[in-house]
Amino acid sequence: MGERATARQWFDRIPGAARLRRHARGGHGSTWERGRRRGGASAAAGRPWRARVDGRTARRLGAAVLAGGLVLAGCAAPAAAGLAAVASTVPDSATGDLPDAATLPAATVLTDRDGTPIAYLDEQYRIPVSYDRIAPSMIAAIVDVEDRRFFDESGVDPVGTLRALVTDAAGGAVQGGSTITQQYVKNWLVDVVDRDAPAAQRADHADTPTRKIREAVLAQRLAHGTSKQDVLAGYLNTVEFTGNVYGVEAAARAWFGTDAAHLTVPQAALLAGAVNNPTLFDPFRHPQAATDRRNTVIAAMRDAGSLTPAQAAEATAAPLGVRAGGPQVPGHNCYGATDGAGFLCEYAVSELERAGFTEQQLDTGGYTIRTTLDPAASASAQQAVDANVPRTQDGVADTLVLIRPGHGDAATGDHQILAMVANRRPGTDAAAGDTTRDLVAAPSNVFGAGSTFKIFTTAAALEAGTVGYDSTLPDPASACFPGAGSSCYPVSNDTPDYPDPIPLPVALATSPNTAFVDLEERTGIAKVVDMARRLGLRDTLASNAAGGTPDPSSSDARISQPQSTFFADLPSFTLGVSPVSTLEMANVAATVQSDGVWCAPDAVLSVTDRDGAAVPVNRPACEQAVAPGIAHTLSAGLGGDTVSGTSAAAARAAGWTRPTIGKTGTTNSSESVAFVGGTGGIDGVAGSSMVFADGPNPSEICPGNPVHLGDCGHGAFGGTVAAPPFFAAVEPLIAGRADVPLPDPDPDHLQPRDG
Repeated sequence: MGERATARQWFDRIPGAARLRRHARGGHGSTWERGRRRGGASAAAGRPWRARVDGRTARRLGAAVLAGGLVLAGCAAPAAAGLAAVASTVPDSATGDLPDAATLPAATVLTDRDGTPIAYLDEQYRIPVSYDRIAPSMIAAIVDVEDRRFFDESGVDPVGTLRALVTDAAGGAVQGGSTITQQYVKNWLVDVVDRDAPAAQRADHADTPTRKIREAVLAQRLAHGTSKQDVLAGYLNTVEFTGNVYGVEAAARAWFGTDAAHLTVPQAALLAGAVNNPTLFDPFRHPQAATDRRNTVIAAMRDAGSLTPAQAAEATAAPLGVRAGGPQVPGHNCYGATDGAGFLCEYAVSELERAGFTEQQLDTGGYTIRTTLDPAASASAQQAVDANVPRTQDGVADTLVLIRPGHGDAATGDHQILAMVANRRPGTDAAAGDTTRDLVAAPSNVFGAGSTFKIFTTAAALEAGTVGYDSTLPDPASACFPGAGSSCYPVSNDTPDYPDPIPLPVALATSPNTAFVDLEERTGIAKVVDMARRLGLRDTLASNAAGGTPDPSSSDARISQPQSTFFADLPSFTLGVSPVSTLEMANVAATVQSDGVWCAPDAVLSVTDRDGAAVPVNRPACEQAVAPGIAHTLSAGLGGDTVSGTSAAAARAAGWTRPTIGKTGTTNSSESVAFVGGTGGIDGVAGSSMVFADGPNPSEICPGNPVHLGDCGHGAFGGTVAAPPFFAAVEPLIAGRADVPLPDPDPDHLQPRDG
């Protein structure tokens, strides 16, 4: 019989094995037979109990005892021989991967740049910790109540396992017989391996010999290759608690507002008691049952010598001490982010997904993602937009992004997002002002950013040599320009009071329409559109003219084509009539301030794994979008907006005197107003503020306190409604800093180039 015979020999050496085998066969002298002789027949069935045992049940019992004996042989025999014997006799279903702490699903935490958590991503709220970060009170509580011989046993309780197999097979009461190591295996199978497979989970819970054998075999293997400390830590990191909380560290935080290393005896006893049945012993819903169970654990600790009688009495008298209102569990995605962090959280996740991380990796990998969010900048920006447009204001979105431009170096530069906010919050409670739309990063402002797009026309014209800084532009009160079709495109200035011709810097500050449409035509519309892409509108121009993903199957060019194609020959482009992203417009200002170097807006400073090791993140390389001379000349040209241009009145009202690049924008019917600007150079702040209609019935935006939708005649302007939040948010961030002058125009771009 080889190894099988050896396994049976080991089984026969177990005290009581022969008696248990006789009981399984229903032989003379068994408790079942004695019961029959005492009149224990099954009256309902009309036949004696002995007859029932002799049939299918007896065969099940025999198989259970044989299988159980083989498992127990593996426990009692030397490791190599025992494991070989067990492995050769158990079915394939008893094999599987052993628990591995490195693959245990763990919550990923996103922090601000200072390391303070702002959001969690998880399938299961779990924060694994090592054995030395679990309080001795917790170790004692779980061992004393669940498996007092844990540190001495081999991983499987031979007698308990066999008793459970025999009793279960006989149809008796469900038996446990599980060591902590076996419980670890079971919880691993249920909550990790099969967490997305309900049918497999049911099999993991089934009271069958096959399931118990499988657990025992895996537990035996685990015990022979893992230290007791690691097994215990693995078990405590895996088990489920009430409220979608997994593991002792997450439970300590959610239940008590502490951590696993500082659990008191009453706290540890409550947690240790709850793992037996998280629903029944839920202290938030069943406080009395939880208290009784906790006190049972405390008594077990006293009986085991872990507590003195006096310590046990003191712990028993203690209140439950759980957090009021139920376990405090952070949200499982960016909807649960701290105030002001939700949109940046979503963008950080999308940035990492573009870099190759999968959603499951982020939800289960236990990473620490340190974002670029500056808590002071974010709080200041959030306060500014909320003061301008309240969170629940019907039909009006207010978005604001602040970016640190960084050094103008295509090799090492970056554009770090300091704040990314809106008066709305990411979420599903519309009545509270939540939104499921990506208002800030995506081209969700479908009405456009108005005259801020004149930045692109000016940059393209300077690069092409169509104009120089000292040029004047033709500026009739109205004109009709060649369009994509046979008819011309009529354009009028907002007022007939503009000079004609008009100096380029004055045109940038005061924003006449005809001057810039003419300049766009002379430079080439396609060049202007491409300049917008180069300076920062990468995702915006890849979207269609409705702000969505192009659908080639549509017969409508607005839907089927990306904006880069659709607007390539439309003179309206320079007037900012297309969907646009607030984030990308802020990045345009950052590109101008960083000497013409474009870098992708960055929300991630670093990623580390659950062990603290750095994880590389693939990022797009920065590009020299335009020559530094063009960026400097453009900056000089944009310097008049807050001094004598369309945002000057708002700047004065805010006490704003900083040298600033700026450009405002307003759509024809004032459904959208915008301000794009920056101050402080490469170490300063660049930003974009946009206020636009976001409800199902968009209409004119009206100034006021608060800003609102209405029919107010002339409506809002970028200078009156969008610029003030920028000034309010940025001033506290640079208070006390010396002014940084704007660059002078580059000598090579003062005049247009011939030909």
